[in-house]
Amino acid sequence: MRTLIATSAVALLLAAASPLLAQTSMTGGTGGSAAAGGTSASTLGTGGTSTSTSGQTGSSIAAGGSAASANGKAQSGTSMNKGNGPVLNSNARAQAHEGGTFSRSHTRTKVKAGEEVGSTTKTMSHVPGSKPTMSTTSTNVR
Repeated sequence: MRTLIATSAVALLLAAASPLLAQTSMTGGTGGSAAAGGTSASTLGTGGTSTSTSGQTGSSIAAGGSAASANGKAQSGTSMNKGNGPVLNSNARAQAHEGGTFSRSHTRTKVKAGEEVGSTTKTMSHVPGSKPTMSTTSTNVR
């Protein structure tokens, strides 16, 4: 009986001394739109990372954009790549112009597995003869 109590006490002490790993998750993202005259441009980026109780990580990233112009030109594009180490990057751009009037939006998103999710969106629109309208939105989750 004495051996059973001593063994149980040691097991209880070891369980109390070793920290339990908790599952952690982070998500974040930004998006924005700009419009002027007959033009508009929008982009967005989002990402997430999760670490399991056993220490394994998983990450995801997504981005997109669109642009429109009534009588001018519009273009948008998105690129994604795996950076150095456990990093995912995305870059979304959209712009439209009609003569001197234009709208543009640009979003960059970065996910560092198990550590950080960051995203920044910058937008700008302009009509000739007036001051440009600009905006920046950022988020960083650690």
